[in-house]
Amino acid sequence: MPFKNINESTILQFLPKTLFLLLIINSVLSGIQALGSDSLAKSALKPEIEGHWWQVAGNPDLGEFTSPGQQPVDFAVWQAKDGTWQLWSCIRKTRCGGNTRLFYRWEAKNLTDKNWKPMGIAMQADIKLGEQKGGLQAPHVIKVGNVYYMFYGDWIRICLAKSDDGKTFTRLLNKNKKPDLFSGPYNNTRDAMVLPIDGKYYCYYTGHLVDKNVGADFCRISQDLRNWSKPIMVASGGRAGGTKYSAECPHVVYISCPKQKEGRSESPQSKGLFYLFRTQRYSKNNVSSVYASPDPLNFGINDDRFFIGTLDVAAPEILMHKGQYYIAALLPNLKGIRIARFKWMPVETEGKTSRILK
Repeated sequence: MPFKNINESTILQFLPKTLFLLLIINSVLSGIQALGSDSLAKSALKPEIEGHWWQVAGNPDLGEFTSPGQQPVDFAVWQAKDGTWQLWSCIRKTRCGGNTRLFYRWEAKNLTDKNWKPMGIAMQADIKLGEQKGGLQAPHVIKVGNVYYMFYGDWIRICLAKSDDGKTFTRLLNKNKKPDLFSGPYNNTRDAMVLPIDGKYYCYYTGHLVDKNVGADFCRISQDLRNWSKPIMVASGGRAGGTKYSAECPHVVYISCPKQKEGRSESPQSKGLFYLFRTQRYSKNNVSSVYASPDPLNFGINDDRFFIGTLDVAAPEILMHKGQYYIAALLPNLKGIRIARFKWMPVETEGKTSRILK
């Protein structure tokens, strides 16, 4: 029998009523799902680098530990008690032995200054306290009251130090006379950052499985910075990749959504979203994926529903000073650190439905 075109009414005559109803239900559910996705897209803000970068740190002179291949990598930026700006970076591939890493620091009067003053080596691993030789990684500093707390990795664990002036830090030892807070569940627990949320502290960090080449971002919660919950995996896989280096340097910020127009009902997302910056590649092709979620403990596990785009940066840190956002990141050649102004733009102002930044 030769093929013939058949119109819709003819088809419907032969479709069982139950199948037809299922098609209608599926269409309705698809519409609801699309509406929900579109709602999140419209409430999300687009992070955007504003203007030009300026370099604040280069590749430092480490004296006897200097190596031709050394690289300033994961870092922290904050304002000390005396008003000066502090920058500590993990310098890797040095001649300090072990895992080749130590902390170096710079200082500036203003956040917007170029080429901050080198201040020397700030900290090295203390093997007497159980830290791995040359294993210091990724410092991160928060201020609670009048006290500065530094979270850092020692190659295996996340550790804690404190300071009264924001410049000189002393390790905080636990009941076992060690500075560690926790480790695992993956290997090489590192890249901690802490975000206060509703009176609690959320510590985001990364790790990887050596034998399976799998990496993920985790979070633990504390009320006192000393006792931490069990780990919760908050991001892994998806379009950013599933290798051991595809979920590095997690950095999370909370941003309030634009004010609702008068008369519009308030959705859960209208109260604000949590943005995860997740580095997946360093060097000249550096890139970080950005996710926006109403839940600080869920940015997608092999799921890209919260993905909103990428930025050409590695190990970003978002700062707020005098009402202005800034972003600090590694130089693409891994020879220093740079800063630029930063802003958040409503996606709907572009007149596009796409949530992709790049």
